[in-house]
Amino acid sequence: MYVIGIVAACLAALAYGLSTVLRAKGAQEAAQGSGNSGSASGALAAFTNPTFLLGTLTVMLGFIGGAIAARFLPLFLAQSIVAGNLIVTALLGTVMLHTALRAKDWAAILLVVFALCVLGASASKEASTHADMKFHWALFVITTAVAVLGVAVMRALGSRGAIFGGAIAGLMYGALAVAVRVLDGVSPFDPLTVLKDPAAWTIAIAGAMAFYIQTLALQIGPVNAVTAVLVVGETGLPAIVGVVFLGDKAVDGLEWLAVVGFVCAIIGASLVAWLTSEEGEQPAAQGVHT
Repeated sequence: MYVIGIVAACLAALAYGLSTVLRAKGAQEAAQGSGNSGSASGALAAFTNPTFLLGTLTVMLGFIGGAIAARFLPLFLAQSIVAGNLIVTALLGTVMLHTALRAKDWAAILLVVFALCVLGASASKEASTHADMKFHWALFVITTAVAVLGVAVMRALGSRGAIFGGAIAGLMYGALAVAVRVLDGVSPFDPLTVLKDPAAWTIAIAGAMAFYIQTLALQIGPVNAVTAVLVVGETGLPAIVGVVFLGDKAVDGLEWLAVVGFVCAIIGASLVAWLTSEEGEQPAAQGVHT
């Protein structure tokens, strides 16, 4: 199961990275055509764009891979591997979105790669899927409240809300991963138990809101920056919840290495967000520079 989880997480990273670039390209094209970037109508207009629709299909593959990884691996490992979609996004963006990666961008990306290798070496192969019903309800209520607040703030910020939107979308993806991890009625499969579980409602709300808010953010902000802050949210939240509430742990004696890997992953993603937000994403024709 551990190997299956690793493979699923890697496939999710590839799918999410490709999806982000395709949806960013399609959303920006739709926004330019409709003149409603960063609004609900602008997000709806994106669904008429073939590139965006292809990206939407790809994100479904990412969700399946991420869900399998969340069930079979400690969340701090599963989400950190899935967070590798940041690298896929950055690399594909140079080709499809005509962005360029500077030397310091590459350094931040390599830091994330290093962190993922460290986490993989230190993570325990055990992952519990049990949590009491109070946890399920708390997850649902908190996720719903954050989603409503996030949309309200996004509307207030308008064109300035790209980074905030990426962060909220990341929290939604993180909540989704936690909900998948604890969902009852999966093994053995019992559809009635699944439907009655508040974790299933969390999956529906978090998935829909993450997709919607991320689409708005991609219309108005640089794709690398939005993806980077999203990665911090979708990695940090599940990791903390997994360790505190679900019994996730590192291999005995390697707890320090897991902490180093996780901190490096967060720092690397944050650096990409800061660099691309501060200096902007440069045209690819300029090449890599410092």
